[in-house]
Amino acid sequence: MPNYQFSHLDQLEAEAIFVLRETAAQFENPALLFSGGKDSIVMAWLARKAFWPARMPFPLVHVDTGHNFPETMAYRDEFVSLMGARLIVGSVQESIDSGRAVEEKGAGASRNKLQTVTLLDTIEQYQYDACLGGGRRDEEKARAKERFFSHRDDFGQWDPKNQRPELWNLFNGRRNPGEHFRVFPLSNFTEMDVWMYLQRENIPLPAIYFAHQREVFERNGMWLAVTEFLKPQSHESSSTKLVRFRTIGDATCTGAVESNASTLDEVIAEVAAARQTERGTRSDDKRSETAMEDRKKEGYF
Repeated sequence: MPNYQFSHLDQLEAEAIFVLRETAAQFENPALLFSGGKDSIVMAWLARKAFWPARMPFPLVHVDTGHNFPETMAYRDEFVSLMGARLIVGSVQESIDSGRAVEEKGAGASRNKLQTVTLLDTIEQYQYDACLGGGRRDEEKARAKERFFSHRDDFGQWDPKNQRPELWNLFNGRRNPGEHFRVFPLSNFTEMDVWMYLQRENIPLPAIYFAHQREVFERNGMWLAVTEFLKPQSHESSSTKLVRFRTIGDATCTGAVESNASTLDEVIAEVAAARQTERGTRSDDKRSETAMEDRKKEGYF
C-alpha cells in the first residue's frame, strides 16, 4: 500500500474544494466575489481545480470603486482571461451617479464603505443566492465570527448572533425568498497559508504585492500612495520609497509597507517575521473599534 502523506496545505485545499462543491450543489445561482487580491485569486484558482475539466460554475463579480490601483485592474482582466471566466462588474460610480450612494468628503474620504450599496444592488440585479468571498478567520475579529455558510437576511444584513451551527461540516443553505448567503471557503487559511499556497501552485500575482518604487506619504502611521484620487494635504509631504502592499483594496484606504521583498520566498519570510496584521495597513478598519463588524452588518463583504 502506498504511504500517502498530506501536508496542511493539502488539507486546507481539500476543505476549500469541499465548500466550493457544496455551494454549487446547494445554490442555484452562486457567484464568486473577486477583488484582484490574493485571497480571491486563491479562491478562484481552487474553484477551477474543484470543477476541472468543466468550467467553474461561478461568474467573477468585481465591485469597482473607481479608485483602484491600475496594476490591479490590468491584472483582473488578465486573470479573467486566463481562467476563462465570465466577469460581472458593479460600479460604485454608477451608484453615486444614480443617487444610491453619497460620496464622502474630507481628507479621510473613501469609497470603501460605499461598496456595500453596489454589492447589494448587484446581488439583487443578478439574483445571486450565494456569494463566495475570500475572507479568513485570522484577518480580523469580525471575520473570526463567520461560519463557512454565512446567512444574510432580505436586506443583505448579517447578524453574528443568529447564525446556523455547522457540525461535522454539515452546511445549511436553506433560505427564504430575498435572502442569500456569503460563503467563505478559505476560512481556516492564515495569511501565511495563502502565500505558501500561491507559491506551491505558482499562481501569478499583481505586481504591487512585491517591492517597487512608489510615491507615498504618511498619514495616521500608514504609507498611502499618491494617486489621482488621493493627494497629501498641505502639512503632509510625499517621497518615493521602496514599498509593497499586503492587501489590495480601494487606493484611498489601503496602506503600503516599506519592504525589499521582491520574490515569494522573501514575502513569506517577511510575513513570518511581521508583528502587524495585514489589516493593520487598512485605514477603513481604524475608523472605530468595530469598524469591520459594523460594515459587515450592513452587507459588506
